[in-house]
Amino acid sequence: MEMLEGLNDAQRAAAGHIEGPMMVVAGAGSGKTRVLTHRIAHLIDQGVDPFSILALTFTNKAAREMKGRIGHIVGDAEARNIWMGTFHSVFARILRIESERINYPSNFTIYDTQDSRSVIKDVIKGLGLDDKLYKPNSIHGRISGAKNNLIGPQDYAANPDIMGEDQQAGRPRIAEIYAGYNLRLQRSGAMDFDDLLFKTNVLLRDFPDLLHKYQQKFAFILVDEYQDTNFAQYLIIRQLGAARENVCVVGDDAQSIYSFRGANIQNILNFQRDYPDCVVYKLEQNYRSTKTIVEAANTVIAKNQDQIRKEVWTGNADGDKIDVHRALSDNDEGSHVADGILTTRSREQARHQDFAILYRTNAQSRAFEEQLRKRNIPYRIYGGLSFYQRKEIKDLIAYFRLTANPADDESFKRVVNYPARGIGKTTMDRLTVAAANHECALWDVLQDPLKKPEDLKGAAWGKLQDFATMISGFATRLETASAFDLGHHIAQHTALLRELHKDKTPEGVARYENVEELLAGMKEFSDAVDPANPDALRTMGDFLVDVALLTDADQDDGDDDKVSLMTIHAAKGLEFPYIYVVGLEENLFPSQMALNTREELEEERRLFYVALTRAEKQATLSYALTRYRWGQLIQNEPSRFIEEIDEQYLNLPTVSARRPEPFDFNTARTSFYKPMPSGSGPRTTTPPKPGMKKVSASAPGTAAEPGVAPASSGGITPGVEVKHARFGKGKVLKLEGEEPNVKATVFFPSAGQKQLLLKFAKLEVLG
Repeated sequence: MEMLEGLNDAQRAAAGHIEGPMMVVAGAGSGKTRVLTHRIAHLIDQGVDPFSILALTFTNKAAREMKGRIGHIVGDAEARNIWMGTFHSVFARILRIESERINYPSNFTIYDTQDSRSVIKDVIKGLGLDDKLYKPNSIHGRISGAKNNLIGPQDYAANPDIMGEDQQAGRPRIAEIYAGYNLRLQRSGAMDFDDLLFKTNVLLRDFPDLLHKYQQKFAFILVDEYQDTNFAQYLIIRQLGAARENVCVVGDDAQSIYSFRGANIQNILNFQRDYPDCVVYKLEQNYRSTKTIVEAANTVIAKNQDQIRKEVWTGNADGDKIDVHRALSDNDEGSHVADGILTTRSREQARHQDFAILYRTNAQSRAFEEQLRKRNIPYRIYGGLSFYQRKEIKDLIAYFRLTANPADDESFKRVVNYPARGIGKTTMDRLTVAAANHECALWDVLQDPLKKPEDLKGAAWGKLQDFATMISGFATRLETASAFDLGHHIAQHTALLRELHKDKTPEGVARYENVEELLAGMKEFSDAVDPANPDALRTMGDFLVDVALLTDADQDDGDDDKVSLMTIHAAKGLEFPYIYVVGLEENLFPSQMALNTREELEEERRLFYVALTRAEKQATLSYALTRYRWGQLIQNEPSRFIEEIDEQYLNLPTVSARRPEPFDFNTARTSFYKPMPSGSGPRTTTPPKPGMKKVSASAPGTAAEPGVAPASSGGITPGVEVKHARFGKGKVLKLEGEEPNVKATVFFPSAGQKQLLLKFAKLEVLG
């Protein structure tokens, strides 16, 4: 049992499990990664072929860390043969092997979110629709939700519930956009991120021989962060594991916080129902946090009904109580946090990177940034523009992608006239029309004389042909040059480097340096040895796959000594000695959009649990009595989550000289504290439809009773017909809030359901 040395009893029992389904319920900071790595090492030690082990994670960073640990235990030669990576990277690998089955080239391009939204915008324009109503970001979210629930364009259009929702929202043609978008992807030899899972499910569903092949190949399946899986991921795991049921999932239902991405907590809650013979192991010892933080978090999460019960505990010291700070305003809150960091750094000799400020929404960062800058405290914001989303980087990578896959229309359009080579909008419009008429890629028009448009002649056609010749020349080196050699060649011969070098402004110099950094990264990539194939040349195709599948977590080097600012969603999986959880106010955290159902509120509570358990030594909670929202100064109540912590773990706010009223949880309760409905509905095997969440955006204050208009609402009451200057005629469904912030929910046949502040909406009462 040498492979299991150094584990506690619970970890050892889980890591030593060999045959049959198993679930490891791992509390925060309980060492789940150790269990996964030691279990894989133990399997290999027991004679299991590494090639038959499939290990799925949610970030490449986690996969690399686990593979490195396994290599340290059993040796790199064995570790490199494990099929380990993110869901998207592993199944992209399978799709490239089997792509012909679904009529895709093996070198298909993977579109990121920005690429996908650009295609959707073009489709919306092509259908003559208003992109103010059919907003590309919103439509992309709708399509993504459908794909994650394995609803293709035809099924979408045939589903009366989905079509009814679109009709009610005033966007009845989303199904057409979805179909057009998918057709454009197919034509360009491209898949979006959701397709990597959707198409894998198609392979397993439509080709029984492939399902059998991979069922036999993967004798042991391990899944990290199982609580974050969506329906598409769930079904892939279910199908691949059906033959042997050697499925091991690790996760914590108390940290399921990604329902907005399609994650379904029922996957982990019902694992035992899916696998009746499953053995459950609970990792309940927390190695990260103080006893105060662990027990305080326990008192909060205990309020949730939908959970797998466990008793998380720690042998660590008690530690300090959790400070609760009441600020007068959001700026005052920022000032207090910044001062607290200075004080703690001085007292504890801490580094800047030991601190993190966690908030519910990105918009909250402003006040903290201002106060940190005033005190010369270095910081970084997670979730900002990533390196690979910068224009100059996307431009060069578009050349790389077009070289590897000339059918990629998005890349073609991005670089055909950059740097400028005299190919204008009129030329591109004519080329686009020709491609649409022939139902082919833009590149195909240039390659087939029969598709050449009559109105494209002379110099314009010649410039397009020169561009195509240049790209074809690059393509001849795809298999013989390293990623760096070809990348550097492309950067020089497209004149892109020269174009950037001409701009001597600070911004221009920064752009040039970013491209240099990209090429340096390509050099490092090319020189590194591929553990799966040490003698192989690392080509441009390999590099593009690697870049396309990077996640946010993979793009952070974590080396800079700076305070971290991030949303709580971005903080999952991280830990810091000192944590500030800010903006703990009703309607902000929990979000006012999560107060419609018990399930939504419980996810908000899990989000707070995740925030609190990021702290190792000290946690500080803060809220502001006033905050600007909707352009109005709003009076705030403290979050219910503060109240849910047993007071023995808290240092509550003291009386403020500027605001003398004492803090009292009983009087601080708001009308939002209502008894939650008990029980939850039965599980269904039917995939959930990508529904549009009902958004309740009531202004703070006491909600009016149904059917009763707040005072001075201008004669507008529920049921009244009204007219809006933009949306036309509609019917008032309900009113809420108090003057001057009365808000009306109105249904407009032309635009769907809208929520409007009466003082701005200027509604006209009809009849």
